[in-house]
Formats: sequence, C-alpha cells, structure tokens
Amino acid sequence: MDQELESGKERADRNFVELLQGARVAVTGVQVLFAFLLTVPFSPGFVRLGEGDRRLFYVALVSAAVASICYIAPATQHRVLFRQGLKETLVRRSNAYGIAGALALAVSMTAATMLVVDFLFHSAIGMVTAGAVALLAVWAWFGQPALDRSRAAEDAGDAGSSGDTPSRRRTGG
Repeated sequence: MDQELESGKERADRNFVELLQGARVAVTGVQVLFAFLLTVPFSPGFVRLGEGDRRLFYVALVSAAVASICYIAPATQHRVLFRQGLKETLVRRSNAYGIAGALALAVSMTAATMLVVDFLFHSAIGMVTAGAVALLAVWAWFGQPALDRSRAAEDAGDAGSSGDTPSRRRTGG
C-alpha cells in the first residue's frame, strides 16, 4: 500500500510537469497577443488614437509583457536551478508565477478589448465590453476555482469529522 503513495520528490516532479503543461496552453496565447501588440504602433491608424487610448494600449502592452515573463519564468528557473534539490520551492514559486501571469493576461486582454471596441464604436460600448471580459476572466480563472477550493475544504472537514479519512494521494497541486 505504501508503494502506491508518492514520495515528496515524485509529487514535486509531477506537480511541476502539471504546472508546465498549464503554462504551455497560456503562453502561446500570451505570446501571440504580445507580438500583435508590439506591431500596432507601426500601423497607419495608430496615429489617430487619442491620449486615453494610447494609455490603454500601454496597459495592454506592458501587462502582456508581464504575463509572458511570468509564464516563461518556471521553465527558465528550472534550467538555472537544475539538480539543486529545490523542486518543491520551484513548484510553489511557479504556481505563484502562473497566478500572476493569469492576472496580467486578464488585464492585457481587457485593455486590448476596450481599446479595439472603443476605436470601432465609442467608449461606453468599450467599457461595457471590457467589463464583461474582465468579469468572465475573473470568474473562470479565479472565482470558480476559489469556490471549488472552498467546497473541497468543507467536504474534507466533513469527512474528517465523520471519521472518514480522505485519500493521501492527491491528483492536483
């Protein structure tokens, strides 16, 4: 039975691989958004943007750069820390970078959406659309998982008080 349980090192390795898999999904989108934003100032229509839209563009560009840095950091740090016995530290740090990257990505997507919709229509539609995008990102990326964590903690508390013990082997980080 003990052979079925993971060692701390095995768990850290598995968790790190899972974190990198999740980052691979996000980093492609972040890099495409970032690359697109890097080209926008060189397009002919950019000169028509007002000061407010230029500031919004700045927020979108910088937050995409921050998201890109956060999503790339775990792989780079893994190379620097290779075979140093710091995998558990790297897993915790990579998780924090993933959350920070998601926040930065949400900001960039929201700002870019508002900029484009404002350019196409007007600021009221842009603000409403950007607000909807921000709310969806916050709910899907943070709100719903926080609710799930809360429910899982309640379930674990209920199981512990009834004498049941939850499995020691966990599938998540």
